[in-house]
Amino acid sequence: MVKINPEGKLKAKVAIVTGASRGIGEAIALRYAQEGARVVVSARTIDDGDHVLAGGINNVVQRINDAGGQAIAVRSDLAIKEHRKQLVDETMDVFGTVDILVNNAAVTYFVKVKDFTEKHRDLMFEVQVNAPFHLSQMVLPGMQARGSGWILNVSSHAAIHPAKDVAGRGGTVYGMCKAALERFTTGLASEVYSDGIGVNVISPGLVATPGVVHHQLINEDTPLENITPVENMAEACLRLVHGDPQELTGKVTYAVDVMRDYELEAEALLE
Repeated sequence: MVKINPEGKLKAKVAIVTGASRGIGEAIALRYAQEGARVVVSARTIDDGDHVLAGGINNVVQRINDAGGQAIAVRSDLAIKEHRKQLVDETMDVFGTVDILVNNAAVTYFVKVKDFTEKHRDLMFEVQVNAPFHLSQMVLPGMQARGSGWILNVSSHAAIHPAKDVAGRGGTVYGMCKAALERFTTGLASEVYSDGIGVNVISPGLVATPGVVHHQLINEDTPLENITPVENMAEACLRLVHGDPQELTGKVTYAVDVMRDYELEAEALLE
């Protein structure tokens, strides 16, 4: 039986995880809680059944608290500036600090450039670029005052430049957002290097999350060896938020590489 370890690698740390109602964000929230973190689980979907995809932040929080951990749910639409501020304010009101920020939330449309609407383009940039920037701005002063903290951004292989002779399926804007997020990561890492704050970005590979399946990025023809278990992504994301931040910062990396380089074995997640 999987249990909470209050003396774990993230003992008493406070972590905000966005986009945590399901999929990768849910897995990260659970894994951090298992290592003793107090977790703020944030997304737009409150309860299972509220969205076309399964999952909800209350469900994730209940799993953590029922196992003896500490978590709260904060509904937040990261496209709205006031919601982003409320997320940080509620975290501070309840836990008094933010030690770890995981920018995982995403809104994605796969449409080719000639048909992409301005509304959808602006929304994607707001959630995947502006929101991580704004949230980081809000948590950085406290981290700098304490001389410690971690920011982890979740990217995608879509940030890599595609081959010119391979037909795209409408992922150009998604790739633009993730490429901007990666450049933000390395730039911020250099700015806060001397402040004891680690800033990294990780891509999961193909994980069979509800969203990935919904967008048909994985189907019955996808080779199993091409699919990254969500537990591996959660384990890699754990590794990137503890240790010496001056040795573990500015990384643009991938779950498979972190698992290999640090010789990690994925832990089972809370059921």
